[in-house]
Amino acid sequence: MNQRTRVTIAAVAVVLLVASLGVQALVIDREPTVVNEDGRYPGNTLVGVHSYTDDGRVVELAPDGDVVWEWSIPDSRVFGVEQIDPERVLAAVAVKTPAEACDEEYLEYEEYDDHCVHNRVVEIDKESKEVVWEYDWYDDFIDYQEVHDFERLENGETAIIDMGNDRSFTVDRDGEITWEWHAENHLTPGTPFYEEYGGHERDGEHDDWTHMNDIDRLENGNFQMSIRNFDSVIEVDPETDEIVDVIGEPGNKSVLDEQHNPHRIEAEGTMVVADSRNNRIVELDLEDSEEIWRYTGPDHDPLQWPRDADRLPNGNTLITDSRNNRVLEIDPDGEIVWEFDDAAGEVIPLAYEADRIGVGERSDVPPGSELTEVDDEPGPVESTILRGEAMAQYVFPTWMHLPQILHVVGIALGMLWLCVEGSVIGWRKVRVRYKRI
Repeated sequence: MNQRTRVTIAAVAVVLLVASLGVQALVIDREPTVVNEDGRYPGNTLVGVHSYTDDGRVVELAPDGDVVWEWSIPDSRVFGVEQIDPERVLAAVAVKTPAEACDEEYLEYEEYDDHCVHNRVVEIDKESKEVVWEYDWYDDFIDYQEVHDFERLENGETAIIDMGNDRSFTVDRDGEITWEWHAENHLTPGTPFYEEYGGHERDGEHDDWTHMNDIDRLENGNFQMSIRNFDSVIEVDPETDEIVDVIGEPGNKSVLDEQHNPHRIEAEGTMVVADSRNNRIVELDLEDSEEIWRYTGPDHDPLQWPRDADRLPNGNTLITDSRNNRVLEIDPDGEIVWEFDDAAGEVIPLAYEADRIGVGERSDVPPGSELTEVDDEPGPVESTILRGEAMAQYVFPTWMHLPQILHVVGIALGMLWLCVEGSVIGWRKVRVRYKRI
């Protein structure tokens, strides 16, 4: 094959791929799909949207998939959400703030000196969408220093977990901190936890050391905290600040791997948790961390980085499947009875948490021992492909999936081919001129 033919083939291929991708961009269906079957637990669903491009939001979805309420602020990521009464919603929000609006102390890290993060736990009036109460603070940068979770307590105070400063605390309505717990006093070398369970040591001031991402008040008054980067969920007595129970084990990825949003079923002595990097939902026995139930997703459509799972009173489980941009509810047999699948990422891109309004995380719900386990994990090749496709949403528009990404790869390879052929032609011309001299 001569060079002219090769160049022609490459050019035609690039043109066809560009044209095909352009047509797909115009005609591809970006509307979410909804499954709404008998057997779903009643009520609307509140979703905290992390997003891929700092356009986070709180979205309330009706059973038919209609967005019936929404709240957002620019340049933000939204994590934990909860409707605390019919008129008010709480949300954990991290706002990417330009450097000129930040104090100098938050701009010392060179890699992120263009911004700081404004962490806010806000109480929103649903009718006016105005913030009627908040507790806020600034930190150095938005990546792994965002506030993820809170819990409104019976006494009106709010418990907050702060990954950027590796702490948990409670704050009253006046903004006064009434209790504070620091991981450095309990998870570092020399502490009882470290001596028994181990864990990785902090590597500098800006290290993503604990990635503490969830806090819940238990019936006995203790706090349950998810320490994501320790693959562990701990129980802390606020009277003594001591760790009195541990589920999981640092580095033992077979039990938990960077989990999110554990839901303790205290009446049954179990915990439902999004085992995120293992791409599954599991239920563990609190006594020995043994797995008693798991769900990995529907056939040929596995979960990708799930970050929330709530067991509902009828035995259904509500799951937030983050990198698939969907929320699904499965019945005790593992069948989908409700699903909001936003494959194009138009409504809930990178959803973080979903709550069935009026339910919350109840402790008197059926345990996994009464449910059907669904374990259809993909093989290593399929898993790698699916993970690559999911991660590509951080770079490409969210409507682009594997076929469209392959188009882009083909276009890039075609352009590279043309550049190489052009370089060869140019080199040949230079050689001819040199010989004439």
